[in-house]
Amino acid sequence: MSELGVSPDDLAFSASVRAAQARKGSRHVYEEAVWPTEISPDLRAFVAAQRSIFLASASADGRPYIQHRGGPPGFLKVLDSRTIAFADFRGNRQFITTGNVAENDRVELLLIDYTHARRVKIWGRARIVEDDVGLITSLMPEGYRARADQVVIVTVEAWDVNCPQHIPQRFEADDVRRSLIERDTKITELQTEIARLERLIGARDICGDDL
Repeated sequence: MSELGVSPDDLAFSASVRAAQARKGSRHVYEEAVWPTEISPDLRAFVAAQRSIFLASASADGRPYIQHRGGPPGFLKVLDSRTIAFADFRGNRQFITTGNVAENDRVELLLIDYTHARRVKIWGRARIVEDDVGLITSLMPEGYRARADQVVIVTVEAWDVNCPQHIPQRFEADDVRRSLIERDTKITELQTEIARLERLIGARDICGDDL
């Protein structure tokens, strides 16, 4: 890992992966690839806009698990150029991610913007902080009705922007609702203007050109 970034070979491309790339003809694309290791301003803004993320972990013996986490925009927070954290809202209380991280701290975050077909993968090391009321409070979204007993903190090792192909276009309900309100407001404004013009035309017809 350097100031510029890290080779994918160091994080994601094992010998078996590299062999598969060579066999399928894509190895040359990634031989000189470098993934950034620090959170850029663009990534910071992307993180802040997320309403839904996926967190992948695995147990020490390799049992994989993917956990969904969601909340209002801003629930996923960038603490500094190498750290992302979120209050872990109560769910079904299986604590699979919590148990996995306790014995294997390697994780990956998948962030998807379905509206604009954008996708980012983040590799990192996670730790769980339990019963720190001050930290939990600082990470809770304002006004969001949820309970959290712990925090997930991810130290970023690298990140990469995925190919946008095959991401289905979907729209958040809040965004659709806001667009409909804006549309209805514009329609009302236009109807008011049309009525005003009709009254003006009617007045001209009655009064002639002296209006």
